[in-house]
Amino acid sequence: MRDRSSIATLRATRRVWAVGTIHGEAARLERVHDLIWPRLALGDRIVYLGNHLGHGPAVRRTVDELIRFRREVIARPGFFAADVVHLRGAQEEMWQKLLQIQFALNPREVLAWMLRQGVAATIAAYGSEEEQGLAAARDGVRSLMRWTAALRTQIQAADGHSALATSLRHAAVTDDGNLLFVSADVAPDRPLHAQGDVLWWGTGAGIDSLDDSFSGCRLVVAGYDRRGRGVRIGAHAAILDAGAGQGGPVVAACFSTTGELVERLEA
Repeated sequence: MRDRSSIATLRATRRVWAVGTIHGEAARLERVHDLIWPRLALGDRIVYLGNHLGHGPAVRRTVDELIRFRREVIARPGFFAADVVHLRGAQEEMWQKLLQIQFALNPREVLAWMLRQGVAATIAAYGSEEEQGLAAARDGVRSLMRWTAALRTQIQAADGHSALATSLRHAAVTDDGNLLFVSADVAPDRPLHAQGDVLWWGTGAGIDSLDDSFSGCRLVVAGYDRRGRGVRIGAHAAILDAGAGQGGPVVAACFSTTGELVERLEA
C-alpha cells in the first residue's frame, strides 16, 4: 500500500504537465509557465519534479513564481489544490537537512559537502552567506543554532515559502497507475512505498534499466539526471533535465495518461 502522506495521487486526470529541474532559474520558469498557461485544459495536472532550489541565480524568486502560478492555476474554474504537486528533490532534501545541521555528527564536513552540491545559492536567497555558515560550524553548536534560526526566520517571513516546503511529496502517480513521477530515479527491485531516498539521490541507473513497466506504471518520469546526459524520453521512462542552473533551459513535457508525449516545452 502506498504511503498517502508522501505519495500524491492525481485523480480524474486527462494529461499531466511535468516540469523538470529548475535550480533557481526563475526567469526560465516564468517563461515555461507563460507557455503552459494557454495550453492548460480541464483535466490537466501539473507536477514539479523537485530541485527547485540551489545552483541558479534567483532561488527566492523561483519559489515565489511556483507559489504564484499554483495560486492562479487552482483559481481557474474546475481546478483544485490537489491538481498541482511539488516533489522533493535532492536540493530540497539537502536544504531541510541544512536547517538542522547543528544536530549532525560532523557539521563542518556536512556543510562543506552541501556547498559543493549547490546549496550556497539557497543560503544567499534567505539572507545569509556560506562563509557565515562555515564560521558558525567552526564556533560550535550554539552558533549553528543561531545561524539556522535566522534562516528559518527568513523563510517564515516569505509568503508561502514554509507552506510549500512542508507540502513536498516523494512521488506522484495517476490514479489509474499508468504514470509515475519522481525527482531522480527508482529502484526497480523495490515497491514504490519502499523507495526511500533513491527517489531524489539516485543516479538514474534504475530508470536506465527499465525495459518494462515499473510496478504496473507504463511510464516513469524524472526531473533530474545526476550524470547530466540531457533530456531523454523513451518507451518506459523519461528524464526532463536539460541542465537548468548550469546554463541549460528549464524543460516541461505534457503526457497523456497512457504515457504518450503530447508536447515538450523549454525556455
